[in-house]
Amino acid sequence: MTAQTATQLTPEQYQAKIETVINTLKQDLPTLFEKDISYEIYTSDIYFTDPVNTFKWKFNYRIIFWTLRFHARLFFSEIYFDLHRVQQTAVDLISADWTVRGTLRLPWKPQIFFNGSSAYKLTEDALIYRHEDTWDRSPQTILKQFIQRPSESDSKSS
Repeated sequence: MTAQTATQLTPEQYQAKIETVINTLKQDLPTLFEKDISYEIYTSDIYFTDPVNTFKWKFNYRIIFWTLRFHARLFFSEIYFDLHRVQQTAVDLISADWTVRGTLRLPWKPQIFFNGSSAYKLTEDALIYRHEDTWDRSPQTILKQFIQRPSESDSKSS
């Protein structure tokens, strides 16, 4: 629906649209490192923030997902986005809990692992206008996982 739409969604229509948004997230998020997501559930002026990025507009939102896929293919031999839960937690809020894990393309095969959560705020038309991610550790701590070499005891046991 556009901003010029004069009709108001009934509570039933609103809830049905929220179910569509939840189902779309459940379908898109586990494969976000492999293929593009669906953008019709977001407003054109979507606002995104996480511990390292903050921006507005759907064009920029599309770029962040393209960048994630590009870097995943370039730097990782394996990378996964494990979606644990997506649920409506308030009338205008959907929450998701997830884990990112993977193996970097380095000789010592360092592992990346962190948990996060996403909060998706919804308009009266049940479109996502704000996406806020939080992580269970700092970006610096996550980055340190990239450069950790196996300990002496680890290399002897392999």
